[in-house]
Amino acid sequence: MATARPADYLPAVRFNFLTPVFDVFVKGTTRERTFKQKLLDQAQLEAGFDVLDLGSGSGTLALWAKQREPGLRIRGLDGDPAIIAQAERKAARAGAEIPFDEGMSYELPYDDASFDRVLSSLFFHHLILRDKERTIAEVARVLKAGGELHVADWGEPRSVPAKLGALAIRKFDGDAPTRDNLAGRLPELFEAGGLVDARERARVAAPLGVVSLYSARRP
Repeated sequence: MATARPADYLPAVRFNFLTPVFDVFVKGTTRERTFKQKLLDQAQLEAGFDVLDLGSGSGTLALWAKQREPGLRIRGLDGDPAIIAQAERKAARAGAEIPFDEGMSYELPYDDASFDRVLSSLFFHHLILRDKERTIAEVARVLKAGGELHVADWGEPRSVPAKLGALAIRKFDGDAPTRDNLAGRLPELFEAGGLVDARERARVAAPLGVVSLYSARRP
């Protein structure tokens, strides 16, 4: 059964007609390899870990994680069936067994305490505040005790070039979903949602704005 999506749902690249060029778009607007490899370094993934790639898009992060540590049990979740199909084809071409589930981030179809790590890349800025809060509560629910959330997403611009780039991000994806990201409020929201030790760990300058890397932990 297809997942019911709300009227304010943002597809992977804002507009459905851009979905086929998702990978090209991401590479052209971010330093994708740099920030995703830094995110995987930060997450310290180990064989035997159960890992969720939340808002998995075309599956690049999940695939790179699996190639880096084949002993992971990683799966992706996204609300866009078209981008899930891309991810499944990409994983199949690479010979990687990675399941991709269709679902909404604020109604995760997983049991409590299912994952050692939840990863997320350029996803939270698609969510309005209410859905950010609901998603974070769900992440806290599905993480095991001591499990960690690791996020790479648009962060607070502090330089003139980053501020100019942020204007384009806000224009393209909308003010409501991007506002808290660009104000640097994700760590505050993570802790309000039941996680601890939330902080920005690194920043990567990108052609549009800056990508911030965050972490938080379930107590």
